[in-house]
Amino acid sequence: MGNYFTFAKMKIIFFGTPPFSAYILEKLQSSYNVVAVVCPPEKEKGRGRKMIAPSVKLKAQEINIKVLQPNNLNDSYFIEELENLNADLFIVVAFRMLPEIVWRIPKKGCVNLHTSLLPNYRGASPINRVLINGETQTGITTFFINENMDRGNIILQEKIELDNKITAANLHNIMMENGADLLLETIDKITGNKVEQVEQNIALTDKTAPKINKELLQIDWSQSVEKIHNLIRGLSPCLNDNTLLKDVAICPSAWFYLQAKNDKQIRVKLLLSDFEVETNSLEVGSIVTDNKTHLKIAGNDGFISILQLQMEGKKAMDIKSFLAGFQINNKFRVC
Repeated sequence: MGNYFTFAKMKIIFFGTPPFSAYILEKLQSSYNVVAVVCPPEKEKGRGRKMIAPSVKLKAQEINIKVLQPNNLNDSYFIEELENLNADLFIVVAFRMLPEIVWRIPKKGCVNLHTSLLPNYRGASPINRVLINGETQTGITTFFINENMDRGNIILQEKIELDNKITAANLHNIMMENGADLLLETIDKITGNKVEQVEQNIALTDKTAPKINKELLQIDWSQSVEKIHNLIRGLSPCLNDNTLLKDVAICPSAWFYLQAKNDKQIRVKLLLSDFEVETNSLEVGSIVTDNKTHLKIAGNDGFISILQLQMEGKKAMDIKSFLAGFQINNKFRVC
């Protein structure tokens, strides 16, 4: 998409953090002149409390791009560094909110890629929230950043159709690939002065995407089985090739307690499910299984079928593998 003139003249500073950002950075660098990457400082992670660099920093170092890691985005030395790079455009993908002193620097503006069809699902977790809410359509949006979070003028949008099987991990990867293409198209339009900005009409929607909190992750079995299934897939790391997306921020996983009478509760992540609406007389939380191929949990209007799970301290496994090593009897229930 980018031509020689674009590569030679358009200078970009890229702001990002996770693997999602790193993938898009690599795609942009192949067509445009990304002169620097801005990301957070390293953080301690894991039991060993090792200092882990943001994925976008590792990618920037791999492709030989300057990296800036300010503790404070308002720091005068950092602002001076940005100004001295003389970039035409800032691109923001999965980063924190920028102060006005930063986003006003580039003469071509500051563009954000958001993983929803704005003005719907403004906020920190649009990928999760559209699935948890059972939406049948979502999309991606590029827009110019202004003083209000996710409320700037829209540049381009692309719709994505959803079914009731798609997981957060699947949607993450679809948006990552489609988002890179949409950003390339957006930058081409900005370069050619062909942008037709559309002001967001916030009054048209009350759908937002607040940050996922810990309370949301525990399954409430009194909900309808469809709502439970949507929660599970909206937090699920499962991909179509039976691998897991290793990004807990996007896919923290829903969980429940497995309990036998008078026994210790075992915390279980429910990674993949199906559901069936069916009238039954079983107590909510009862387990139906042949101890070989299937395990279903009774809800108030049907059943949740567990397809993939992860016991506390164990690796993820499909239900057949789980049942081969863990026999369920009539004393077990979920809570």
